Amino acid sequence: MNPIHQPKPLPESLKEIEALSAPINCRATDYPAGWYIAPHAHNKHQLIYAVRGVMVVKTEGGQWVVPPTRAIWVLSGVLHEIRCVGEVHMRSLLVRPDAGPRLLGATQAVAISPLLRELIRAAQDVPQPYQPGTRDGRLMRLILDELRALPVLPLHLHMPTDARLAQICQHLQRRLDDSSTMADWAKRLGVDVKTIQRLFTRETGMTFGQWRQQARLLHALELLATGQKVIDVALALGYESPSAFATMFRKQFGQTPSQFFSEG
Repeated sequence: MNPIHQPKPLPESLKEIEALSAPINCRATDYPAGWYIAPHAHNKHQLIYAVRGVMVVKTEGGQWVVPPTRAIWVLSGVLHEIRCVGEVHMRSLLVRPDAGPRLLGATQAVAISPLLRELIRAAQDVPQPYQPGTRDGRLMRLILDELRALPVLPLHLHMPTDARLAQICQHLQRRLDDSSTMADWAKRLGVDVKTIQRLFTRETGMTFGQWRQQARLLHALELLATGQKVIDVALALGYESPSAFATMFRKQFGQTPSQFFSEG
């Protein structure tokens, strides 16, 4: 069995990743609560997956909240950083860009099927380098097939570049219970309401209300992952009741909070 690694200095870890030669590699690392991995990029695509704990992954394009049973697919060369919410047991797949066709072409949050979850656990024990025609080789080839069929999930919060929108979004991330309307923000910033709405749609693909709702729900995932009760999370994020929060959660993610964190 390959060992489960403890966190290493980032330059050392990157050097090891860059040196990997097989089409697919699995790395197992356990991180303590609150661990932060500074911005970095490498020459492999990466499926960032944790069998335990929640991660917040950020790129220049925004951020993703990634609980167990979910993962994020990060393209090679994309600068990203990771914050661990609670203790995190990460099991990453590192995939050479030339490993095969039809892999996801963008950084995305994805669902992890029970089959892929078990394949990743098995891949953790595959010695490197493996031979293509062996059982280990066939296992890794099956993982590659599964990676081509990853369902994309709505766990992304796109961050705008416009300075006025950035001011709004940064405030709302600090005060997710703030119920200020778009008209309130237009008055504070001295701009027309229609201007703010047009900018939000252009830069984030969402309306102001949709963006705030997404920010609240993604932060809710972090809070729920640390064991906080649904009623406390709902009230902290400005929902009128736990039922209103649960309804919005189910509408966005297709599951109740308890179902979302279940491995099934």
